[in-house]
Amino acid sequence: MPQATALAPAPAPAARTRGDGSEFSPLLRTVKGQGLLDHRPGWYARDIALTLLGFAAVAAGLLLAGPTWWALPLAVPLALLSARAAFVAHDAGHAQVTADRRAGRAIQLVHANLLLGMSREWWNDKHNRHHAHPNHLDKDPDVAADVLVFAEHQTAGRTGLRGFLTRHQALLFFPLTTLEGLALKLYGVQALLAKDGPYRTRRERLTEGALLLLHFAGYAALLLTALAPAQALVFALVHQMLFGVHLGLAFAPNHKGMERPDQHEDGDSWGHLRRQVLTSRNIRGGVLTDWFLGGLNYQVEHHLFPSMPRPHLRLAQPAVRAHCRALGIPYTETGFVDSYRQALGHLHEVGAPLREERAGRPE
Repeated sequence: MPQATALAPAPAPAARTRGDGSEFSPLLRTVKGQGLLDHRPGWYARDIALTLLGFAAVAAGLLLAGPTWWALPLAVPLALLSARAAFVAHDAGHAQVTADRRAGRAIQLVHANLLLGMSREWWNDKHNRHHAHPNHLDKDPDVAADVLVFAEHQTAGRTGLRGFLTRHQALLFFPLTTLEGLALKLYGVQALLAKDGPYRTRRERLTEGALLLLHFAGYAALLLTALAPAQALVFALVHQMLFGVHLGLAFAPNHKGMERPDQHEDGDSWGHLRRQVLTSRNIRGGVLTDWFLGGLNYQVEHHLFPSMPRPHLRLAQPAVRAHCRALGIPYTETGFVDSYRQALGHLHEVGAPLREERAGRPE
């Protein structure tokens, strides 16, 4: 099994306080000089067109198949296409698709709100806070204590169902991801209805709400037109569960078990380079890995250059790796299977205090 590679030992704490300009700026100049921050509208146009054609093909297949359980396998390609839409929505939110802010917003509204039933503005607010402070327990919403916990002190006082989930969170992680597709919809709707939601204007709130309603109405209409009610319900459940697992596979290994700035006295003073590289993990692989994980397997490069178009992330990797080696900053990269072993191993370790407490003895 391939092991994670760190290109140099962790730097001493004093080295982490060096000015970010002296560390990140040379890499930024290199990447800009290679044209890797230039947009790729043609690449994204093809990707979006293929995704939309795929959605249309699945819809046509459902309508042509009629009310039969044999239509259920179409939930598999629909889940894959939903993940493709999620990746485009993610990229549009980072201005990877186009420099035109209005066009980028429209693309994200179509792919997030209309195709997935997920609020664009809720996602951007949450995800931008994650990028600003990755893996920081007090500042990154992705590692806040919720169904899962990511640090031992977060386990304190968790009893009942939450305690059970925490004790077994590594084992339950992938089963729980089957709910992720539904959770994204629920959280977005909650934010839309909340008075203190992230929406800046009433028009923005109405636009997002209208597109969410259109998604839910269109999704229900398609399934209930093509299938019997029981078949439609099962199809929707299978589709959403597979979609959630796919997203879990893409997001799970990116930061879990990596450095946490809040664990270091100087963590809040880390510059952009160290803050993003030390908290992120890459996954080795080829074209299929890139496609299946939507480019998020280049998590280090994505966090360093959030607006870099997806097809350029692989091209930027050699420069980023070499720059980290020169500075003595660990650059973590591991195999596909080992990335999940590390992430799940971290979740298992975090749940140890509750398991020991329940057993009445150390593990």
